[in-house]
Amino acid sequence: MDDRIVSLIGKDNLDKIRNTKILLVGCGGVGSFAFEGLIRSGFQNITVIDKDKVDITNLNRQLVANLKTIGLSKVDVASKKAKEINKNIKIKALEEFLDENNINSLDKDFDFIIDACDTLKTKLELIKFANTNHIKIITSLGMGNRVDASKVKITTLDKTSNDPLAKRLRKLVKENKINGKIKVIFSEELPVKKGTVSSIITVPGTAGLLIVSYIINEIINLS
Repeated sequence: MDDRIVSLIGKDNLDKIRNTKILLVGCGGVGSFAFEGLIRSGFQNITVIDKDKVDITNLNRQLVANLKTIGLSKVDVASKKAKEINKNIKIKALEEFLDENNINSLDKDFDFIIDACDTLKTKLELIKFANTNHIKIITSLGMGNRVDASKVKITTLDKTSNDPLAKRLRKLVKENKINGKIKVIFSEELPVKKGTVSSIITVPGTAGLLIVSYIINEIINLS
């Protein structure tokens, strides 16, 4: 399945990708696209965490959702799909809610953490965990209530705008005296509505694939 990847980036770079260990937290709108992007790009060592089950409201934007998977565990659905794409993939699926009580039970040897969860406190805990264990992390910010996928960007937390979630996270990072630039993906588009979060596939889907692109380029550009 990797012939066209090898012809593009070379076998040595594909081997680097295969050996990279990824922690993905959240398998929803952003996370499910990141997960499938990782699988189809040759990543073979992935731990995925999500406590949620597939809901009918997920059908418009989440790759784990179809009429047959409603009510099933998101991580179980994602793991089964991964093995149907690549039989050599090593998936560790954890159906749990990640917080300060269990985060330190995770392995400490991940190369990258993808934060695609919805909970602010979990985002902070992941940033702290990544800093303590010298793991690269990219955090996904608000993708709901937005329609223009071209406004999705990768930057650092201090350079975000038009994102209430980013503002709250910046405050927590400052209060916890966390140093360094935190890599994030966000939309510079102003939310088109307030209140209940609504969504369309193009924005979170773009974010998920851009995260994978960022990680691939980090890996293959290493000296």
